[in-house]
Amino acid sequence: MAIHEWLEDQRPRERLIKHGAQALSDAELLAVFLRVGVRGKSAVDLGRELMARFGSLNGMFKASLKDFSSLNGLGSAKFAQFQAVLELARRALAEELQLGDLLCSPKAVRQYLQLMLANQGHESFVVLFLDTKNHLIASEELFRGTLTQASVYPREVVKAALARNAAALIFAHNHPSGSPEPSDADRVLTAALKQALGLVDVRVLDHFIVAGHQVYSFAEHGDL
Repeated sequence: MAIHEWLEDQRPRERLIKHGAQALSDAELLAVFLRVGVRGKSAVDLGRELMARFGSLNGMFKASLKDFSSLNGLGSAKFAQFQAVLELARRALAEELQLGDLLCSPKAVRQYLQLMLANQGHESFVVLFLDTKNHLIASEELFRGTLTQASVYPREVVKAALARNAAALIFAHNHPSGSPEPSDADRVLTAALKQALGLVDVRVLDHFIVAGHQVYSFAEHGDL
């Protein structure tokens, strides 16, 4: 049955308007975005099929164009729209971080880093550059690939911090393997970076490790 044939209080778009987006399931939110289904399937059915195919929203967002388009009714246009929505969410959170003290917005920082890193299939080392009021100046992926003390160069991080006149930094990298627990190499690297930046009076506020929905904070665990 097509969605327009449903009772009005059961239709995803009408429910969203009346009760807010948080009242909808993942499949229903996808249905609002997709707008229409395909022959024999409503947009909600298609949303459920997406969730079943990729296992989660993160799984869907990290899917390649080929995998995404393997479902009937989806193609490059919808793939591009989903990627645009993800980037808009990143930029909206970045704007929020630029306006406030990041130390007072730990939830927003985590959400921003998850949007940046959770869906990547490779390891990525990101630096958030902060001013004296802990407002975000910029964020940048400085290194990519297998992250060790040898592949993340403290001098390059120091150079980037000085170029942006940053007073403090927050580090983040992802673990595509799925566990957010820091390795011995992560701890050694963090200590080396903190020591190098201390020589130029740049504070290290935290180092986050993102693994899907899980985020490990060095600061919260007393590792800084």
